[in-house]
Amino acid sequence: MSQRKLSLLPSLIASGLIGVTLLPYKPAAADDHIVKGAGIGAAAGVVTGAVLHHGNVLTNGVNGAVAGAAANAANHSKRTRHKNRNLLQDAGVGAAGSTVSGAIIHRGNPVKDAIGGAAAGAAVHVFDRNH
Repeated sequence: MSQRKLSLLPSLIASGLIGVTLLPYKPAAADDHIVKGAGIGAAAGVVTGAVLHHGNVLTNGVNGAVAGAAANAANHSKRTRHKNRNLLQDAGVGAAGSTVSGAIIHRGNPVKDAIGGAAAGAAVHVFDRNH
């Protein structure tokens, strides 16, 4: 490779990493409903994981956050904005989100992941009064 290509390559890599890191941040930060659902779900996931003796605080929080964000996103999508969602729907969305998240991070027990996700979805339904 020529010297010019070698000196240009690190700059391209650095700008690519910055763009990939910062560009997705703005749309995610714009929707505070998702962040609120993730927080409620994370708390519910930690509690449920402790009760079920499954995983550790970090992975339970992550799984709960995914489930809570999924339930809250389902509540605030364009298709469901004017419909009344119920507790069972939110628990189902949370269970699905947590099961998928658990499979991705290899938690090993999809039934306990689904139970924790259902609890997180239900917690979002109960504690987020803006749906």
